[in-house]
Amino acid sequence: MISFIDLERQSREIGREISDAIQRVLNSGWFILGEEVEGFEAEFSGYVGSKYGIGMNSGSDALFLVLKALGIGEGDEVITVSHTFISTADAIVRNGAKPVFVDIEPDTYCIDVSGIEERITNKTRAILPVHLYGHPSDMEPIMEIAGRHGLRVVEDACQAHGAEYKGRKAGSIGDVGCFSFYPIKNLGAYGDGGMVVTDNEELAAKLKMLRNYGQPVKYHHDFIGINSRLDEIQAAILRVKLKYLNEWNEKRRGVARLYDELLRNSPVTTPVERKYAKHIYHLYVVRHKNRDRLQQDMLDNGIQTQIHYPIPVHKQEAYLGLASGVNLPVTEKTCREILSLPMHPYLRKDEIMAIAECVGRIG
Repeated sequence: MISFIDLERQSREIGREISDAIQRVLNSGWFILGEEVEGFEAEFSGYVGSKYGIGMNSGSDALFLVLKALGIGEGDEVITVSHTFISTADAIVRNGAKPVFVDIEPDTYCIDVSGIEERITNKTRAILPVHLYGHPSDMEPIMEIAGRHGLRVVEDACQAHGAEYKGRKAGSIGDVGCFSFYPIKNLGAYGDGGMVVTDNEELAAKLKMLRNYGQPVKYHHDFIGINSRLDEIQAAILRVKLKYLNEWNEKRRGVARLYDELLRNSPVTTPVERKYAKHIYHLYVVRHKNRDRLQQDMLDNGIQTQIHYPIPVHKQEAYLGLASGVNLPVTEKTCREILSLPMHPYLRKDEIMAIAECVGRIG
């Protein structure tokens, strides 16, 4: 069986360093909001190119608390995409606002910038582009539109650790960027974890309070917050892994190049990398008109694949009342055709060749 992702191989490479980091926390006796979290916040925000980093319990909470900190709530609208993980839209709805969906580009699967402006109303407060699969959205025109209309820009960079847009790291371009450290991400914890990065000192201070019950100091509550703290053990693990992120991303890019070469004359459509972008291939997503048969045939040949994502948000049962009349033809066609092939830094050449051979044979 060729696994979709193989964290065991990663563990064999850095397992001793991870064990030492965990033991360091155990020896300290301090497990919440200590030196490890502070260290990782500084290191990761520095890596991204932002002044401030605020560790969170998850990428979902990062998105939710950012919108809350920006004052987005009942009656407000946030422009985003329907082809994304559900947390993007959930963060909007959990704050009482309404997601306004824009269609995606058929090749990058990121927001179609040409559809944004027509969806702006007097209720619009923010634009929330998603850097999906590791490819950044086209941020320059997004920032221009936001500037003209006085809107905030929140980057969902939960799949884009180290991705670049015109030489700048994803997450550092808008008002704020949100990251997830779910275990299978390019930079993954050994559990849940998230981060917000920003250059706005006031916003960073507010987010630090909101993640910790809204308190600037213990038992003094300035805001109604939640418990969403990145813990010391996860931060220590992530500090080890951050040192390898660039290397792992380059290995992913190497896997993608080999896939591109081997699948050039196959029946699937392979990913693109725009000239302005550095794709870090959190996922390698192909398209096929008979996706379900392709997936089953690959499984029958011992190859695990996944679909990210089979049902767009506006078609989810929970969102039918919030997205009536939405017309997103590219999104819906994409969701019928996409298939994520195995992708991780430890894929061997023989495995990639076997995967490509299987795709070509199935037709």
